[in-house]
Amino acid sequence: MNWLAIYLRGVLMGAADIVPGVSGGTIAFITGIYDRLLGAIRAFDLALVELLLKGQIKAAWRHVDGGFVLALVAGIATSILSLARLIAWLLVTHPVPLWAFFFGLILASALVLLRQVGVWNPARLACLLVGIAFALAVALSPVLGLESAGLPAVFGAGFIAICAMILPGISGSFILVLLGMYAVVLNALKAFDLLFIAVFGAGAACGLLCFSRLLHWLLSHRRPGTLALLTGFLFGSLAVVWPWKEALDWAPGSHGELRPVQQVPVLPGRYLQLTGDDPQLWLCLALALAGGLAVWLIDTRWNRA
Repeated sequence: MNWLAIYLRGVLMGAADIVPGVSGGTIAFITGIYDRLLGAIRAFDLALVELLLKGQIKAAWRHVDGGFVLALVAGIATSILSLARLIAWLLVTHPVPLWAFFFGLILASALVLLRQVGVWNPARLACLLVGIAFALAVALSPVLGLESAGLPAVFGAGFIAICAMILPGISGSFILVLLGMYAVVLNALKAFDLLFIAVFGAGAACGLLCFSRLLHWLLSHRRPGTLALLTGFLFGSLAVVWPWKEALDWAPGSHGELRPVQQVPVLPGRYLQLTGDDPQLWLCLALALAGGLAVWLIDTRWNRA
């Protein structure tokens, strides 16, 4: 796989991470680089430290699949820097059509991944259902309100959020919202609270290193069942990206504004009754189809690159 193909996958991952409720891990999964990404993450280990201490820079670079990591991070950074304003604007001005596009993308992704499970049996079906149930539970959960629980909660929030970020179908930023830590984390970053940032970063680093190893082992030794579980996460996450929702609970956002954090999917007619806004049904159907076609192009072209 050449650097340009990896870079473009990074661009898609960055675009997905900007949208609350959509995971960059989803894009890595459907574009065929998920295993390689986990392998690169788990390579940041004691063996890497040993190579660096010995001055073996080239060996260390190969150990972490440096070319892959550099191209992917460059794509993610490019996307965040160039698309953040556009997607943030679309989320404010045209949220329903944007969610419809992501709904089509994730639904088609889940359908594509069903083929990779192979022969179905009761155990794999159970994994699929567990994945769906878990993602739905996360999507429909109320806010826990851990913002005043102290530094152990900060460490735990970093650990859990980063684990969610590399799971297909589950957004790390959405997990922070559910924990009641989203605004707290952003305010700490703005205020450059070094103690908070260090504790949160330590939790994220521990979560990334531990969870990536667990997922890598599962995909190496229990691949069909793990794929069924991850596909279930995608199906369950459709509740998050369903275009028409009713808000049940609210929490402060990054600028102190209230933002919905517990929402349930509703039909377009109910959405019209609740908000008085046009559900834009035909536009949403067209954009959902466009999302599905995008996945088809990725699967038939890029996933074979």
